[in-house]
Amino acid sequence: MDVPVARLVSTLPAGRFEDTTRAVLAFLRQRFGFDLWMLTRTEGDDWIVLHCEDHGYGMRPGTVLRWSDSFCMRMVAGQGPHIAPCAAQVPAYASAPIGQQVPIQAYVGLPLWLADGALFGTLCAIDPHEQPAALQQEQPLLELLAQLLSAVLQLELHATEATRRAERLHIESLTDGLTGLYNRRAWQQLMQAEEERCRCYGVPAVVITLDLDDLKRINDTQGHAAGDRLIQRTAETLRQAVRTGDVVARLGGDEFGILCATCDRDTGESLQVRCQTALAAEGIRASIGHAVRHPSHDLIAAWESADQRMYAMKRQR
Repeated sequence: MDVPVARLVSTLPAGRFEDTTRAVLAFLRQRFGFDLWMLTRTEGDDWIVLHCEDHGYGMRPGTVLRWSDSFCMRMVAGQGPHIAPCAAQVPAYASAPIGQQVPIQAYVGLPLWLADGALFGTLCAIDPHEQPAALQQEQPLLELLAQLLSAVLQLELHATEATRRAERLHIESLTDGLTGLYNRRAWQQLMQAEEERCRCYGVPAVVITLDLDDLKRINDTQGHAAGDRLIQRTAETLRQAVRTGDVVARLGGDEFGILCATCDRDTGESLQVRCQTALAAEGIRASIGHAVRHPSHDLIAAWESADQRMYAMKRQR
């Protein structure tokens, strides 16, 4: 290991993927140049920029590109090399749509793998100018840094699951007295903690909100005790319908929220349908909406979007 690399490794933050990534990107920029170095995540056809060292392309964290347009997709598929000092000489890269959108004459790309063999994303770089052919000799170093980032990521993701469980145990006292669900204060704290993980790792999340359609009528005609029983039945039905680890909260009155961590669009839609079906089977009428967190926004925006869809359903009824 050469001296600059040894110095980098000795100064890397312990167990902090975000800080480690920033240090590696800064080192790579200093050592090899390139106008843009990125750490990305893939999620379906979304190619999400988590961290970047940008000096000319105007890229920023949270930007979402198309994975199918990228050089990286072709690199992972084995259609092009990890290092292309002249990208125009590689047919797979020369024909990639992203090359028509921004000037790319040189490319570096390494995959980041999870322990189960799934692709997390890539460590990559682009530059508008061709680079020396000698750059290809640096592939072992680049592979080493990609492996380092993968290892730190895997350790932190594992620790994140334990942290998430500990958070929920810590705020168990913040529960709604009628239903035993998390209350609004707990919901807001858990949303904030999950947003931090979404931003750091690019993991998707879904927010589902629902509002009972008949609570006021039941309170008015059958009394508040009957209304309370409806709320309790709803809480228990939702508990049974969601996945283990999903957060179910009573946000106030007849409004409920579900926070689904590490949940993509398809799974979120399935969960909404499952909740609707379970409620209908219990004779509970509710308006419901869901939204996926977009990488360029936060979970609060997803919550607001889910609310808008829920109220749109209520108006239709």
